[in-house]
Amino acid sequence: MHPNIRMSEPGRCPICGMNLIPLNQGDADDNDPAAIHLTKDAAQLANVLTSIVTREKPVKEVRLYGKIQADERLMQSQTAHIPGRIEELRVNYTGESVYKGQTLALLYSPELVIAQQELIEASKIKDLQPEIYEASKERLHHWKLSESQINALENSGVLQHHIDVLSNTSGIITARLVNNGDHVAEGTILFEVADLSKVWVLFDAYENDLQFLKIGDNVDFTVQAFPGANFSGKIEFIDPVIDPVTRVAKVRLEVNNQSGRLKPEMFVTGIVKARLDQFKNTLVIPKSAVLWTGDRSIVYVKQPDSEEPIFKMREIGLGPMLGNSYVVKDGLNEGEEIVTQGAFSIDAAAQLEGKASMMNPAAGESSEGHAHDAH
Repeated sequence: MHPNIRMSEPGRCPICGMNLIPLNQGDADDNDPAAIHLTKDAAQLANVLTSIVTREKPVKEVRLYGKIQADERLMQSQTAHIPGRIEELRVNYTGESVYKGQTLALLYSPELVIAQQELIEASKIKDLQPEIYEASKERLHHWKLSESQINALENSGVLQHHIDVLSNTSGIITARLVNNGDHVAEGTILFEVADLSKVWVLFDAYENDLQFLKIGDNVDFTVQAFPGANFSGKIEFIDPVIDPVTRVAKVRLEVNNQSGRLKPEMFVTGIVKARLDQFKNTLVIPKSAVLWTGDRSIVYVKQPDSEEPIFKMREIGLGPMLGNSYVVKDGLNEGEEIVTQGAFSIDAAAQLEGKASMMNPAAGESSEGHAHDAH
């Protein structure tokens, strides 16, 4: 429990009262001054666990965070195709559902009345002057009157003083930009409509994660609003430009949303399991086995053919981190046994014995040199 407490004979620890255990047994570590020799009781007390180094197909988990957004391709603006005055709004608030062909507003336009009168007069002489007749019809077509509306006007001779502004898509009103009585010009935007039957899931991917993402990768994601529910989609687009402020690029999924459960601005968390083909069939070790000092990555390797636990520090080269594990580039061989839990306890014992450790890699060499000088 307190490896800094040392006594020359058996007894109890003055700090915690536990029985002291022998630090070394035999002369196994005398043969190798860099080795750390523990008794079985000491290793058990320090909760030291080991595992065999094996080769695996590395899969890196990339965690992404983002939001639900409306599909930009399914957003449309409802405009006034003819100048006039809004006589009546049939849609009164943002968030209202509309269907294609639904009347959104009634528009009164003096220019529409004049154009209808011209058509009625031109229809009387269409056999003599068909060009004038066709030009009158084309003007009404330009203002989005249907062929049936034009034929009804021509047959009845009754002027239509108001024109219906019809929705050109089904969806949700995301913005109402006019009020009753407003005068509008041709092309004025009256409403913004978003079709939410399909939505985008936009994730923020940091630049150091982009190397593991590609179009077509499957993304499993959860929505904060629906705990326990799982969703999935494929990456359809990766933004080719990094945001200079946030240092992220947008990664986009397209998801069916016929039920309407997914709503814009909902928070989502995604996981991408990226296969690292460049590290195919490489050594993979648990993250807990690595002691990292910033410049060096070390592990403790258990020495084979020994009754008692004997460990030696070894510096290794690491590849990418795979969630709870690392790819090993060099420094280990398949089949070697390394410490996966309790490495800090072994390193502390090495420091107390003046041997090479995580923070003092040259200690072992120094101690070994002094031993040779004394001999």
